Amino acid sequence: MRRIRAAVTGAVTLSLALTACGGGADDGGQAKKTLTYWASNQGSSLEVDKKVLQPELDEFERRTGIKVKLEVVPWSDLLNRILTATTSGQGPDVLNIGNTWSASLQATGALLPWDAKNFDAIGGKDRFVDSALGSTGAPGQDPAAVPLYSMAYALYYNKQMFKDAGIAKPPTTWDEVVAAGKKLSKDGKSGIGVEGSNLSNNIHQVFVLGKQHGADFFTADGKPDFTSDGAVAAVKQYVDLMATHKIVAPGNAEYAQNQSLSDFAKDRTGMVLWQTPSQTFASQGMTEDEWGVVPAPVASGKPGTGTAVNSMVAGINMAVFKNTDNLDGALKFVKFMTSDEEQTVLNKTYGSVPPVKDAQKDPAFSGPSLAVIRDTLASSAAALPQVPEESQFETVVGTAVKELFADAAAGRPVTTESVKAKLDKAQQQMPKK
Repeated sequence: MRRIRAAVTGAVTLSLALTACGGGADDGGQAKKTLTYWASNQGSSLEVDKKVLQPELDEFERRTGIKVKLEVVPWSDLLNRILTATTSGQGPDVLNIGNTWSASLQATGALLPWDAKNFDAIGGKDRFVDSALGSTGAPGQDPAAVPLYSMAYALYYNKQMFKDAGIAKPPTTWDEVVAAGKKLSKDGKSGIGVEGSNLSNNIHQVFVLGKQHGADFFTADGKPDFTSDGAVAAVKQYVDLMATHKIVAPGNAEYAQNQSLSDFAKDRTGMVLWQTPSQTFASQGMTEDEWGVVPAPVASGKPGTGTAVNSMVAGINMAVFKNTDNLDGALKFVKFMTSDEEQTVLNKTYGSVPPVKDAQKDPAFSGPSLAVIRDTLASSAAALPQVPEESQFETVVGTAVKELFADAAAGRPVTTESVKAKLDKAQQQMPKK
């Protein structure tokens, strides 16, 4: 195993991609030798990602003779950039996507289907763990992408703040989260942080709470079901952390750029639910012995399946645009990025878990923090609905939750009726089947 060629000081927030259809010169009739690549902002800055990825791309060029042009795309811009590419026909050769978008982007017809032949070209489908493959496209269809990075939510807690508040052990249920949060919320500090204006994060949290209330937000035949009793209860429970329990600072209603992680690292907040934030904590000057991690909370008992789900299957997938004029080079690049060696290098750097089985065996992924993530993915995480309308779901329901947090921050009441009204409005905005 070669050593990591670059260091990173940022956090993973989700997704890689490649741009501009089929770059490169023909070179006398030979296969084109250039691919273009959008990498989303995985680290603490765009520059950090360039420092992490460029040495890996140079290694790929050294091995194959294929040059990869790199552009790092902010996460907030990535979905719109991809959607524009799918409609214009001027898409990338290869792209990575948030795994929750797989079915939505699959429905555009712009992505290469990963049939048996294409999987064989990168070493086979059975190299990947089942939970990661479950978020690669609609059931019954060839996947639209292959897994690259795997993540799950866990509860991170500030050890010193817990000690100062007299909290003997980290919470494992939501009642314990609220009780600990009330002890922590004093002297200008808060119990737990949220990202109230981050639509995707809102969806991740209420989807899991929906599972715990027996709701899926979509019916078995893929129709929106946002106003079921379980869905309404899930959204209200999440917003009530601020509205009723007062363990979230009102300012969190405006957070959308990882400010809750900064608050946590600077001893302003005692807990945060997040995916693999260790690199961000380090970049904020927080050492590993200052924070602890436990599985994300459930209503009662231990995490598992059904109503004991405690995370969505988070992660980043890698796809190929169907109209690339360098399919051979694109497949070679995906094979390189999902190889055991590269999976270990990149996931170790970004603090995520490899979705490739053999790469998970590296000792780097057996530490306490990543062990929680790995175990959650194996036993108590569920994939977001793999339906074509998933991206619209994130937008309209994520916005409804954002508006409810704004109400809570302003002191306006958040009731079951007001939650249901917001969700009903969101459901009316979904495409009609």
